[in-house]
Amino acid sequence: MRGIHHLAVAVRDLDEAIETYGRLFGAELEHRDTVSEQGVEAAAVLVGSSRIELLAATDEDTPVGRFLARRGPGMHHVAYEVDAEGVDLIDRSPRRGLYGMRVAFLDPGSVDGVLAELVSDGR
Repeated sequence: MRGIHHLAVAVRDLDEAIETYGRLFGAELEHRDTVSEQGVEAAAVLVGSSRIELLAATDEDTPVGRFLARRGPGMHHVAYEVDAEGVDLIDRSPRRGLYGMRVAFLDPGSVDGVLAELVSDGR
């Protein structure tokens, strides 16, 4: 395992969240992109050496859109940069994530009820 890649927070308004994290925590925008395949507009902000990924749904009928409707804004998942084997995945195969990385989500039952994302640069 290489470590935690980012913590992801679901937000209703991405521009407002970027501004809030900048004002409150000195966060600097590292990367912003729309990941159509996942139905999100995402922004990675750096708070010191830590990365927070802010996720806004592009539609209500997406995983993040349903999360927001059910729970409201808040902690969405923890992403680990790993080369993982032998885990129960939600995704049958990796998909494109922010930065063009390959991502796959673990079943929360595998990680004590926490939605965990595995990220890999694909090399």
